[in-house]
Amino acid sequence: MGEPVVIDLGLDRGEPETYEQPGRPTTSPWFAPALLTVLVLLLAGASGPLRRPPALTPLLSIPIAPGEPYAITEGGRLLAQTGATLSSYHLQSGELRWSVRQDMQVSRLRTAAGMLLLRPFGRFAVGTTALSLSTGGHQWRNQHNVISFAGTSLLFAVDDVRTSSGPGRRVENTIQVIDPVVGDVRWQLHLRRTAVLLGVPGPADTEPRTLLIGDDQIADLYDTANGRHLASRRFPAADYDPDNPVVAGGTLLLRHPGPSGTAISAYDPADLRPLWTATVRGTDRVVPCGLLACLIGQYGVRAVDPATGDHRWQRGDWRTVEQEGTALVGYAGQDPVALADPETGGTLVDLSGWDLVPGSPGNGELLVTRDASTSTRTMVAIAAPDTRRPRLLAELPAGTGSCQSAPERLVCRSSFGELVVWAYRTPTGAG
Repeated sequence: MGEPVVIDLGLDRGEPETYEQPGRPTTSPWFAPALLTVLVLLLAGASGPLRRPPALTPLLSIPIAPGEPYAITEGGRLLAQTGATLSSYHLQSGELRWSVRQDMQVSRLRTAAGMLLLRPFGRFAVGTTALSLSTGGHQWRNQHNVISFAGTSLLFAVDDVRTSSGPGRRVENTIQVIDPVVGDVRWQLHLRRTAVLLGVPGPADTEPRTLLIGDDQIADLYDTANGRHLASRRFPAADYDPDNPVVAGGTLLLRHPGPSGTAISAYDPADLRPLWTATVRGTDRVVPCGLLACLIGQYGVRAVDPATGDHRWQRGDWRTVEQEGTALVGYAGQDPVALADPETGGTLVDLSGWDLVPGSPGNGELLVTRDASTSTRTMVAIAAPDTRRPRLLAELPAGTGSCQSAPERLVCRSSFGELVVWAYRTPTGAG
């Protein structure tokens, strides 16, 4: 054979120009979107589900010794005393609001009427120093122990009887009603004997009244704003301990001996008018349960209408109850077992095996903790009225404890000498 014959088509590569620059698409229009979809599915399958943000996020850490106090206020502030420094932080942002030198040794931080009330540590320590919650500045000092009652901005300076404490306080000597801003005395009473002091509701849209029950069982009612005497009545003989009498559902309830055993008498706090008396055998204590009153004793917990004494519900499996904000917690012995509806006593959330975190996240919810069975860490969860059991939030780091809660915040001590503020998000889905 001879040499091969080459035919020159006049183009550099022997290809039509339309191959190098096509005039129309050479693939279907749906090819690229379909390919992109396949790639997304392959990548999603390879990487797994997208990570959610952590349920607990550390927001703030403060060095603090084991004996140094801290407190969470209703206004969303965190107060902490570290060494000789007293500081205030905004709980939502973690921002330091103010810091002042405070040399007084205190066992706890108490707040009322926009003031931080500091009382020296020690059994026989006396006097109260008031600092502004807004600035930390010194406002005034009173030589007595200063206390407060819900519903009124005025404060009470008293001398405690050494063996008593709590909402129904036994006091002696002098009672001063003072202005919280400047510390001036509005009015005062001189007592000839010891008496129980407590705040009771006034008529609608009025401030609470001041009630004093003396050792002679004479109860005197005063206008808190000006000290005007409003009513007087002799009450039955009773122990008048720190929790007796008690205000529940806007009614004053006194537990006392009756002709056939323990009895309860109810009074209108507006004028001390008697409402009803009933025998309640086996009752050791009376506590508020929402708008009802719970009678606690050998037969468990029984709820009555405080205005009439009518029976509402009973839980023989409970030993006591505790009101946490708008929530009612039932206890079997020392352990919480149920978050319950105060109106019916019905269980909303089973709390068996969990411990309560003091404070309230709001919305009728509670934070609860328990030790993890597989580690030395602690689990934290939310108990909400719309769930059957607590919804798990997260596992706390080892060495975390002594926690308090606030809306969307959890504040805990660490074994490393820190006070840690955690921001948390509420989990979705029923428990």
